[in-house]
Amino acid sequence: PCYGSLSGMHLNAPIVGITATPDGGGYWLVAADGGIFTFGDAAFYGSMGGKPLNQPVVGMASTPDGKGYWLVAADGGIFTFGDAAFYGSMGGKPLNQPVVGMAADPSTGGYWEVASDGGIFSFNSPFFGSMGGKPLNQPVVGIDALSNGQGYRFVASDGGVFDFGAADFLGSMGGKPLTAPIVGMALNGTGYWLVGRNGAIYSY
Repeated sequence: PCYGSLSGMHLNAPIVGITATPDGGGYWLVAADGGIFTFGDAAFYGSMGGKPLNQPVVGMASTPDGKGYWLVAADGGIFTFGDAAFYGSMGGKPLNQPVVGMAADPSTGGYWEVASDGGIFSFNSPFFGSMGGKPLNQPVVGIDALSNGQGYRFVASDGGVFDFGAADFLGSMGGKPLTAPIVGMALNGTGYWLVGRNGAIYSY
């Protein structure tokens, strides 16, 4: 279900990511300045809105209990809120391509960061594969993980979806007209949402 969106509203910075609450009853949207917007049963635990950043925020992930979340910046830097723990980051390390999103590992409490070329960086989490070094029609812009931590999906800016581990393909916006480029995704049980830069939501 769709719990609301920011489509048609004025934003200080564009939306760059989405993550669902663990019970699927809501989601958070995050903007490039680190601002957080809550929908459904998603609670607010803080943000980077109005604070100085070395690089813009590009994504977020919820902790397994939904009582906290991480934000990730383009340089791989991590910001923690609520009960989110820090396990490391790519901040200050050389990258082939900028980081564009992250996902939490519900089974370990760790997380993955994904770069625009589909490369993966794991922190207290297993590696299931990546698109690093493989041709892409459009760059990867987001990632989210299965609720059991046994796989993850990437989404590209054209809405194309890539599955790894136990993740199944349920559909995508690849090859379909979009009102704005896709900037992130969130899983909800057996389905997932894709979100556009204008806050538009696509459900699968």
